[in-house]
Order: sequence, then structure tokens, then C-alpha cells
Amino acid sequence: MLFCAVMRRLLPVLLLSAAACSGGTALTLPIGGAAPDFALPGVDGKTHSLAEYASSPVLAIVFTCNHCPVSQLYEGRLEKLHEEYRSKGVTLLAINADHPGSNDLGYTDVGDSLGDMKTRAAYRHIEYPYLYDGDTQAVALKFGVAATPHIYVFDRERKLRYQGRIDDNASEPLVKTRDARNAIDALLAGRAVPAPYTVASGCPTNWPSKPPGPGTETGGTATGPVALKMAGADDMKKLRGNGTGKLLLVNFWATWCGPCVTEFPDLEATYRMYRGRNFEFVAVSINDPEDQPQVLAFLQQRQASGTNLQFATSDTSGLQAAFDPLMPAAVPFTLLIAPNGDVLHQQLGETDILKLRRAILASLPDDKYPGLQAYWSSH
Repeated sequence: MLFCAVMRRLLPVLLLSAAACSGGTALTLPIGGAAPDFALPGVDGKTHSLAEYASSPVLAIVFTCNHCPVSQLYEGRLEKLHEEYRSKGVTLLAINADHPGSNDLGYTDVGDSLGDMKTRAAYRHIEYPYLYDGDTQAVALKFGVAATPHIYVFDRERKLRYQGRIDDNASEPLVKTRDARNAIDALLAGRAVPAPYTVASGCPTNWPSKPPGPGTETGGTATGPVALKMAGADDMKKLRGNGTGKLLLVNFWATWCGPCVTEFPDLEATYRMYRGRNFEFVAVSINDPEDQPQVLAFLQQRQASGTNLQFATSDTSGLQAAFDPLMPAAVPFTLLIAPNGDVLHQQLGETDILKLRRAILASLPDDKYPGLQAYWSSH
């Protein structure tokens, strides 16, 4: 690790990538180096190669991903770059090299598989090519990607003339230096790029050796024994008021309800994704009290790690009315409740899980990444 730190200071053009410092052998592509060849599947269902873009006077390749909040904040800027420069012959393409299944999903609605990329591209109306390298990450290793987003700009001969950050601030209103645009403008004008190298910053690339951690869809597990509490009218009134101080997801369900059973794993996965943030999940079974062993067994089988309640009496309508007099009788019924008690999202019937996750992301505070609420509130 000391060697990597020294090399980063002494040889910025040959910056050791995250892969190299974790046991790999790849070096970041040097300025003047030839563009590595590739043949990768895209969200459009086609395979794309380097030769496909031979006629473009400038080729900009940005390594990005779905799950990284910094990459999300740059999506709009990349789309603008694509729209403003394609008439000048510039090609922008994005490559997702993050290994699926090992990502921290606390800031995303989907993971980083090719299928997830198609979902994101459709939702965000991404028009530039978006390619997948997550299975082998062979292309990322050739480039020596350090973080996402990380952009590489090549001239007509496909020699690298700029690499590093897109600009100098993840928060667009605070940007002062548009490094990638400056490089592209210089190449189009036949000038040398004034600053050919900057340090890419964002999310470290997820390599397969990185173990999934708490809060990930694959790595998150119950934090302790699964518990089930019997709840009466007062508990339902308290639940509706949301005294947690957090964004609260409430799901009314029953073991005898087919759609409830079908959607429960997605709801639990959603909780594991966001529980590291200001978020809580309460599952409320409307089963008769005598079904308590059956309900608990269901929850234990699914490692239901949130708060689990069950109606304490068979007066189902009365307990539902205690929660909210206007609550529908049928299940599943899912609500997203703000800390002040306002209902931000609700759905009767099986939940559209992506719509729910996007509502959650649009309601969680920006914390470390200003602009994310706005990102998730519009598309």
C-alpha cells in the first residue's frame, strides 16, 4: 500500500488503479497510449467495439455505474455533453465495469447487472451507448480504472489525450473547471490539451474479490433474532404517527395473501439496501392471533430484520381503523411515511418495487451527496 501511495505522487500519468493496489497488475493507461480494443454488450441489445467509432474525431469513454451516487450526479452532465458534441462528430460512450452483486446499494434503485443497466437507461432516458464489462472487467483492467466516474478522451488516431475527472465538483452548481469539455474542445480545435491528467474521484470500482457488506442486497442479513410483537389499537395509532424520526415504510400483509408473500422478499431487500440511512421498515401481519407461530416461521425463513408486528385481536377492521379510518381493508397495502407523519407514497395491491425505491430515494436526506434528492425526484 505504501508503494501505491508513493507511485500516485511520483507518476500521476501511470496512476496505479484500484485493481493494482488490491493485488491486480493493471496500470492506468498513459497519456499518448493507444485505446484498448473492446467488444461489449450494450443496453440496446447489440455488441459494440472500438472499431465502430473509427470515424469520430474524438472519442470519450467514461467508466461509470448504476449504484454510485457520484455517477448518478454526473448522468445529466454526460447527457448534455453527448447532445452538445455529437453534431461535431464527438462520440461519448459509457462502460459499467462494476461487478454485480458486490455493490453497496444504499443510494440506488437497482444493481449493476446488464438487466439493471437497461432499467436505468430506460428510466433516465440515456441516449449515449451504455456498455457492460461487469462479468470479467477485462476492459476496465486494460484502462486501469481507478474510480467511477473516470473519463478517457482519445484523439482521431485513438491516442489518449486526457483522462481523469469530468469536472472539478460532483455538485454541478459548484463546478469551476470543466476538464473533460476543455480537453474535447482543444482536440477539436487542433490544440494540445492544456491539462491532460486529473485525478478521478467518486466510488471505487467494485472488483469481484470485494466481499458484499451490510446494507447490500446480497450481503445484508438479519441483524439479530427475528422478533414478532403482537400489536393492539394503541400500537397502530402510534405507528401511523411515525415517532421514529426516520422515513418509515409500513407494509400490511398476511401469510394467506399470495401477492403479499410474493412481494415480501423485495420489501425486505429494500430495507436492507437503505437501513444504513435514515430509514425504518415495519411489517404488520393481519393474520388472526392464533396464526402467530405460522407468521413467525415465515418471517424467520426470510430473515425479516425490520420491526415485525401482528394484530393482537381478530378485530381486523377495528385495528385497521385505529391505524387510519380511511385505510382500505384489502392487503397488501404499503405506505411510505415521512418523519412528520405525511404519507409520501402508498399502494394497494402488489408493490411496484422500483417506484417505491425511487420514492424512498427522493425522500431521504441528501447527506453526503447534495443533489441526489433532486436526481430521484425527476427523470
